[in-house]
Amino acid sequence: MSELFENGPGNPTDAARRAVRPVLRRRFYATVGTAPVAEGHAVELDGKPLRTPARRVLAAPNLALADAIAAEWDAQRELIDPGKMPLTRLANSIIDGVADQREPVAAEIAKYLGSDLLFYRATSPAELIARQQRSWDPILAWAAQELGAQFACTAGVTHIAQPQAAVEAARAAIPNDPWRLGAAHVATTLTGSALIALALARGFLSGDAAWAAANVDEDWNMEQWGRDELAMQRRDFRFAELQAAATVLAATSG
Repeated sequence: MSELFENGPGNPTDAARRAVRPVLRRRFYATVGTAPVAEGHAVELDGKPLRTPARRVLAAPNLALADAIAAEWDAQRELIDPGKMPLTRLANSIIDGVADQREPVAAEIAKYLGSDLLFYRATSPAELIARQQRSWDPILAWAAQELGAQFACTAGVTHIAQPQAAVEAARAAIPNDPWRLGAAHVATTLTGSALIALALARGFLSGDAAWAAANVDEDWNMEQWGRDELAMQRRDFRFAELQAAATVLAATSG
């Protein structure tokens, strides 16, 4: 496992770069399953518990999530491709990294509340401004109503200070459970927005809606200038990472 998956929360963008040309190992197991353990539900290969790079049991907090991780392993054929196993990578990061450093991880998310993507709007063209408003304003309205966090926006990239009360109110909504915290951290890093991540964690946004909100500007630019193949590969990798985070948040919402 340590040769297949890297340890720690990491940066999904860096992971995307590393995944472009992964070193693939042959599948070494015949069956995949799950079993109840003290930590929850472990993923098993040939009846033996799968372990993280730090040699901890790879166990999800509930059966549904364990089954989803197991499905990634079962989907591997002759070769094991870690680039196609975003839930496993996220589980490793949470178990080996986030669980032991919840405060620093939460602090990383909180940093985005002072300069969130949603606060800084385009000055032109009119269609892009309108797209940002349609996608981002409902999230800000949700934060104001549900979190009691009223943030300010500005046109351009000049820094705008946010009300401390708003930052503190949103900071209080950051999950403490390591699985939800780890997923929120990934969502924040991928989207550049703690508010998108919190809206995803609270069920206000779906994974697809969170992705669309995070990529308003990029989608606009692709419409104007076209698509680059390598950039699209990285984008697909990031999309899978966000979907994995959304899966964890949905599976642990109860």
